[in-house]
Amino acid sequence: MRIENEIKLDYKDVLIRPKRSTLKSRKDVSLRRTYRFRNSKQAWTGIPIMAANMDGVGTFKMTEALSSYEMFTCLNKHYDPEEWHVNHALVDLNYTALSIGSDWQTFLETSRRIILKHDLKWLCIDIANGYSEHFADFIKRVRELHPNINIIAGNVVTADMTQELILAGADIVKVGIGPGSVCTTRIQTGVGYPQLSAVIECADAAHGLGGHIVADGGCTCPGDVAKAFAAGADFVMLGGMLAGHTEGGGELIHKCYRGDEMETTEYGDRIGPLYQEKTFVQFYGMSSDTAMKKHAGGVANYRSSEGRTLEIPFKGNVANTISDILGGLRSTCTYVGAPSLKQLSKCATFIRCTQQFNSVFLK
Repeated sequence: MRIENEIKLDYKDVLIRPKRSTLKSRKDVSLRRTYRFRNSKQAWTGIPIMAANMDGVGTFKMTEALSSYEMFTCLNKHYDPEEWHVNHALVDLNYTALSIGSDWQTFLETSRRIILKHDLKWLCIDIANGYSEHFADFIKRVRELHPNINIIAGNVVTADMTQELILAGADIVKVGIGPGSVCTTRIQTGVGYPQLSAVIECADAAHGLGGHIVADGGCTCPGDVAKAFAAGADFVMLGGMLAGHTEGGGELIHKCYRGDEMETTEYGDRIGPLYQEKTFVQFYGMSSDTAMKKHAGGVANYRSSEGRTLEIPFKGNVANTISDILGGLRSTCTYVGAPSLKQLSKCATFIRCTQQFNSVFLK
């Protein structure tokens, strides 16, 4: 056993210091990036924000919506070949990844069929524990079969494993263990790493090899997305921030709540309290008992649930949320004098803080 005494930071622990800027308007900021990937040798251009491969987020409808902004979606793992066939017209292959686990037989029998049939350009190899020895071996085998496909792989949170996955064949390493809004891994296992420090350290390791990373989890607002990019992330993956929208699907849940106001007659006589209807959508982690019951028949007796199941407010179309995120990101760039997202990490200075914002009127 050993203890590392160096302070590690999360998004909530810092703010970005403003600097003198020559930019006159947010509209002058470019958020598009162009990357060339180390192992696939392919190039990509777009706004590097990804929808997570979760139920209610990584859907065909979501990739249809986000690709119109040149934003990316990792589809959830549970779409079968027939669903890919039916929804293929919705998919822009430049901005969509097939998500898989690390079972080789399943990859050969199902996933590879989808890749070859639809000539896919992106693959997201996603397991909870990217430190498993077989994971790097799996990435190597996939890379040998598909030398030109762009591979996203994770999750890890340290520099050494980031480099190992890149050397195994990954183009983009997914960084984050436990920071997600519906993830309980840190509670169940005690394992994790503060997300801002993880992004800084893994980005530095990846960039030294010519690789890339995606900061996965922990963003609660547009300011956190900006902090992730400022910390060196090449992409930022969002789950909770993109959950609860029409494009995510899911059954709408309607509930009535008693309000503080009273209903009155035309003469001012009180009749009773006013009730307000609110609409919710179920959102859950992909290691939750809800997800495992849906996709695996239940929680296996050798493991526990590592995710929450929540009812979150229904947010309508995702366009409004996208506008909010992109507007905030452009504003960050103007505050630090970055003419483009590419320049943000070079212009950013973090300052440690004890409070991010005034929460007196937040319920």
